[in-house]
Amino acid sequence: MKISVLKTIFTGLLAASALAPAPALAEKTKFEFWYGLSGDLGERVQDACRMFNETQADYEIVCTSQNGYDTTLQNTIAAYRAKKQPAITQIYDAGTLDLMLSGAFLPAKQLMADNGYAIDWGNYFGGIANYYATASGKLQSFPFNSSTAMLYYNASAFEKAGITFKPDTWEQVEEAARKLKAAGFDCPLGFNFDTWPMLEQFSAIHNQPIATKANGYQGLDAEVVFNKTKFVDHVKFFKKMQDEQLFVVKTKQLGMDIVPAFTSQTCQMIQTSIADHGTVGKTLPEGVKWDVVMLPVWAGTERQNSLVGGASLWVMAGRPDAEYKGAAAFLNFIATPEMAQWWSTVTGYIPVTKTGFDAMKANGFYDKAPYKGRELAIASLTYTPTSENTRGIRLGGFTQIRKEVSTALEAVFMQNAGIQKELDQAAERSNAVLRRFEKTYAGQKLN
Repeated sequence: MKISVLKTIFTGLLAASALAPAPALAEKTKFEFWYGLSGDLGERVQDACRMFNETQADYEIVCTSQNGYDTTLQNTIAAYRAKKQPAITQIYDAGTLDLMLSGAFLPAKQLMADNGYAIDWGNYFGGIANYYATASGKLQSFPFNSSTAMLYYNASAFEKAGITFKPDTWEQVEEAARKLKAAGFDCPLGFNFDTWPMLEQFSAIHNQPIATKANGYQGLDAEVVFNKTKFVDHVKFFKKMQDEQLFVVKTKQLGMDIVPAFTSQTCQMIQTSIADHGTVGKTLPEGVKWDVVMLPVWAGTERQNSLVGGASLWVMAGRPDAEYKGAAAFLNFIATPEMAQWWSTVTGYIPVTKTGFDAMKANGFYDKAPYKGRELAIASLTYTPTSENTRGIRLGGFTQIRKEVSTALEAVFMQNAGIQKELDQAAERSNAVLRRFEKTYAGQKLN
């Protein structure tokens, strides 16, 4: 973590608060915030909580990691049923519909209006806000740790292999992979079975539907169609490249996932989140040149905006009004341009508002070597206005659907199973998930 950055912003915030008269001692209103991040990113959440607590005298936020996105969603639902829910909870993108249909939350706009905050909701980037909004565009939660997928490449390895271009298309990725292999690099590109970059991001930037009904935004009766789109050809390409030992599977189960494979220089290209930018920069040996580009598209494709990943913050219903005042104050605090820059500095996540991004550009944040390239994530998310295929994915039980597709990909790449057959079966299982979800929430509308 960059201690100097934390100190600078923290000192500034304290100085601002010190200008006000010291308040009379009173018991602070405590409220809980549950989050799914762990490790280094979890520590950064704790830093944000400490900074909030130290810069005002009325509230105390108690922040607790649930050690995983899935666990946070499950624990939040269980706690709500037991009437022990936190005031704020961090729910990842795949759990958005579960919370939206639960009725167990206070809408973002209502919370801030009720507590006297005038928020410019149009300040959020559309490619981010639309993922967490209703079909009619009402933002229900607060975008928080936002990211999108990028292609990372080892520029030093590219130089050794005589590669003089950035891999902007999959044709160029293949060309680079062949040159790297010829130059003695055993793993030109490492990949795993994560559907987020391979299915979801690929489909968005190529304007391909993942499901009918505008990827589910127009109704719970949506059906998946990923087994009938360009995604099938993309999987065939990856399999061809794997068979030629140009693309190599890298997973935790096999001993090394894609980010360690890249930072150890085992593999020279990977697809992963912009949120890994900081980790890559801190881990690669000094002197190794590397860079990121937007995810490649197939030549001739009219590129579309990519999808936001990460999570948003939901304010749970059923808490005392005093806690909501504290929750609103905290959410306003972390949305300031100063906090947006601090968060991006110490994590790699991107700013979610236009003012936050503009402030960071104005002070030269993206001109500095450790952070250069992160602005491409914003460019990717805002490449085009969002459309039916690119605003997001609003499918019930989406976590399970991701697992079904991942299982199919694992069978293809690890067991040499038939591509079309596996994707057809994954689609069949996914549609069964959707029908169960539709039955559970029968009669509900996605307004």
